[in-house]
Amino acid sequence: MARCRRNPRKTKRFWNFFASRADVGINPAYQIPELEYSLNKIGAKAIIAPEGFRQANYYGMLSHIAPELASSQPGQLVSKAVPSLKSVIIDSEKKLPGVIKFNELFELPGERDIGAIERLQSKICPDAGVNLQFTSGTTGAPKAALMSHFGFVNNGLHIGERNELNRKEQRMCVQVPLFHAFGMVIAIMTGISYGSTVVLPSAGFKAADSLAAIMRERCTVILGTPTMYVDLVRRIVETGAQLETPEIAVTGGATCSPKLFADIKNALGVRKVKTVFGMTETTAVIFQSLFEETPEDVQQTVGHVTDHYEAKVIDKEGHTVPFGVAGELCVRGYGTMLGYWADEKKTKETIDADRWLRTGDQFMLREDGYGRIVGRLKEVVIRGGENIYPKEVEDFLNTYPKILEVHCVGVPDERLGEEMCAFVRLKDPSETIDREELKRFCEGHLAYYKVPRYVRVLNELPKTTSGKVQKFKLVELFAKEQQGVSQ
Repeated sequence: MARCRRNPRKTKRFWNFFASRADVGINPAYQIPELEYSLNKIGAKAIIAPEGFRQANYYGMLSHIAPELASSQPGQLVSKAVPSLKSVIIDSEKKLPGVIKFNELFELPGERDIGAIERLQSKICPDAGVNLQFTSGTTGAPKAALMSHFGFVNNGLHIGERNELNRKEQRMCVQVPLFHAFGMVIAIMTGISYGSTVVLPSAGFKAADSLAAIMRERCTVILGTPTMYVDLVRRIVETGAQLETPEIAVTGGATCSPKLFADIKNALGVRKVKTVFGMTETTAVIFQSLFEETPEDVQQTVGHVTDHYEAKVIDKEGHTVPFGVAGELCVRGYGTMLGYWADEKKTKETIDADRWLRTGDQFMLREDGYGRIVGRLKEVVIRGGENIYPKEVEDFLNTYPKILEVHCVGVPDERLGEEMCAFVRLKDPSETIDREELKRFCEGHLAYYKVPRYVRVLNELPKTTSGKVQKFKLVELFAKEQQGVSQ
């Protein structure tokens, strides 16, 4: 393959010497059906995982999906369920049947491997794929967005500059998981680009571990979702801890209330709270706080459009609307995904011929480049930074024998931003159902964060004359119920 060249442009160009094949992050909360689907969707050739984490036994899950693993030679798996998968690499001291131990990778001949990498470097095109990130559409089936080397590296550069990593040697406390764009790009790529220290407090988020790491490692920049900051602020207040080093707190992944912004600033003692807004399909960030801005801009917007990105807001006919008028946000830039892996139809629905990407967010764009989310055209529920797509949950819950139909909506939550409420019609109106019963049914099939927090049984659901359920009325019904509880 000849080296790919591109015309000079304003955006900085960096070479990112990853392997020629894209790496993929898998959500550790996935259960067996979700994991099997994901491995087949991307045609995975190898998977690296710990033996287990918390309650999950990953080796056991993989053995369930591919029972041939126990009788296979390491690296020579032939699986009926996942035909592409050949190598299972497990980080464990145990000698598990059919797997390659993670530590064994470091025992490979170094000089030969370095030579192979050097030969590949001149053949890697900046516009080639480097990373696949799973996201979901309104159909509920996970989609894998393919990122380019060029977008990955440059988004990290511009994010890092807005977060002031170029102004001094920063030490970042990264509370977010690394399988999402937040951890992969906003944290890791920015850290690599500016030589910042990246501090990982623990394998999974715990406020106590984050606080201890911030103090011990003298972190200056903190990254987290609003949910994480709620717990971190509470921990600081409970312990009376006095933080001396934090200067900047960056929040993203979900909406953040003005009160939480104030709590973060006061409890952590930072001089700035910054916000980032983006989506997997844009590599990571498309709006972000500037260096100097008013508290109102921080609290009431999602920031200023990022460098070298274009943004417009359109109406239902696709016409650009004036500044300050709500419509669907569309963006275009170097970080736009190459497409959804093995899904040309969905790619064309999302990115038009002129490379404008439709975000599905109802948005208001100001003339000065700041933007504000009004609502979402898609029905995605964002629970503590995790995207939940109601149809996926509905399709599964509708298989429960007692349920006639179920419809899920997002409802406000002080800590997580949003939770999900399932409105259920039962086949037998004389029966009942509660969350614990649904939770037991979901175990082993849906990730924990997808299980509805609230369950409400209705004999009749609000519908249009054409028979479509009016979900906005379900949200109103829940709100009225909560108002009655609080009175």
